[in-house]
Amino acid sequence: MGLTIPRVARRSLARSARAQSLFLILIPTITLLAVIGAFIATVLLLGIGVVPRPLFWDWVVRCIYTSLVIALIMGFAVTTYETLRARLAEASLALRTKERDEAEARRLTAEAQLAALESRVQPHFLFNTLNSIAALIPSNPAGAEQMTTQLASLLRSSLDHQTALVTLDDELRVVRNYLDIEQVRFGNRLRYDISVESAAQRARVPRLSVQTLVENSLKYAVSHRREGGSIAVRAVVDDGHVRIRVADDGPGFDPSALPEGHGLALLRTRLAMLFGEGATLQIRSEPDGTAVTIELPAA
Repeated sequence: MGLTIPRVARRSLARSARAQSLFLILIPTITLLAVIGAFIATVLLLGIGVVPRPLFWDWVVRCIYTSLVIALIMGFAVTTYETLRARLAEASLALRTKERDEAEARRLTAEAQLAALESRVQPHFLFNTLNSIAALIPSNPAGAEQMTTQLASLLRSSLDHQTALVTLDDELRVVRNYLDIEQVRFGNRLRYDISVESAAQRARVPRLSVQTLVENSLKYAVSHRREGGSIAVRAVVDDGHVRIRVADDGPGFDPSALPEGHGLALLRTRLAMLFGEGATLQIRSEPDGTAVTIELPAA
């Protein structure tokens, strides 16, 4: 009986989640088991001489009554247990579904926020380049034409990579195109050098991240100085992290006073969204130069 009732309860519960229906299904089963069990027990007791033959049916009735009481108590307990277990399983499933839905909503929200940040970075980069071309047209039309051609090539390369992360090698291809465009404008005033370890080339970095660092150096170290400036891009892999450093010899700026929407502030937000605490952006700016370093997982 102790083995049969729980099995019947589970099967009944699978068909009906209502405790009343479950209990009504169990009553006939409990009654039948009680009668059969009482009769068998009395026959066994009669066989071993415990029950006198004249009292056989009296013992059968007593056993049935006792068995029914025990079975009803057991049935109520099993019904309660199985009902609570089923409700707990349903609540657990609902919780997992809710957590999955919330995680999906957070992912979609993060992707939307990231796309919004990227959409602010790209026009900023494009407008700066177009302004450079416009400034060059009166004095150097041929150079402006060359910049326009290079810009078209750069935009085509950028459109080929619409994912949030690209390899550092692909990112540096965009950076070189950008610097080639700006060198047409600044000539010898812009000097740059790019050195990257081979192990760092396949690292995944946010799209236009290094370009943002280079653009920042170009703004503070080159564009406002008659003598121009130098920009150095370095990337190494160290202890499972890729470290990308863009340094210049400009007059520096106050890193604590970055306005909202500044390229470095946007990049810091993008790094946090993509890598959490696994990525950092550090700014060291002094009168004799500025170095901005981003560090993120190499894998």
